[in-house]
Amino acid sequence: MVFVIDDDISVRRALINLFESVGLKVEAFGSAPDLMKTRLPEVASCLVLDIRLPGLSGLDLQAELAKANVHIPIIFITGHGDIPMTVRAMKGGAVDFLTKPFRDQDLLDAVRTAIERDRKRREVEKTVSGLQALFETLSPREREVLAFVASGLMNKQIAAELGLAEITVKIYRGHIMKKMHAKSLAELIRMTEALGIRPQRPSGVQT
Repeated sequence: MVFVIDDDISVRRALINLFESVGLKVEAFGSAPDLMKTRLPEVASCLVLDIRLPGLSGLDLQAELAKANVHIPIIFITGHGDIPMTVRAMKGGAVDFLTKPFRDQDLLDAVRTAIERDRKRREVEKTVSGLQALFETLSPREREVLAFVASGLMNKQIAAELGLAEITVKIYRGHIMKKMHAKSLAELIRMTEALGIRPQRPSGVQT
């Protein structure tokens, strides 16, 4: 899905025709507030955004979307671009910054890149969401053990840290592997990294 914001109706129509000609779904708006009142669909998408708009500018909208935790990739288009604008847009995470007149193919290439980026982001978020749901099934003690496992400690070392018998730690690790659906220790470690679990440093280790 491609969203277009441009206050020039002729530009909007031209962009709609261009994107539809390659099989993309398009929704176009004449101003930033019009988009902000719309519920964005849960599909890979991007935003083709004019810099100069009535009211809220394209760069201001980029900032507002970031504040709202809306991560749609943005491609800026403008007839009045300058270096400070370009720098601000790209620092804000824009995929591309195209100055009118631009080649249709350049815009299509940028849109494909943006949509692919959004698709990958959604896949990662879906994976992390699934892992978080599994992590929440762990008991507080299992989470403690997992943090030490993430730091590379062996069962004997974890047992010493937690004041448990080594066999007890082994049982906890077995429960953790089963609950997290991890087929190997390496896979479990990758899961902890994806979840942002900070490895638990052994006592006595200086930071």
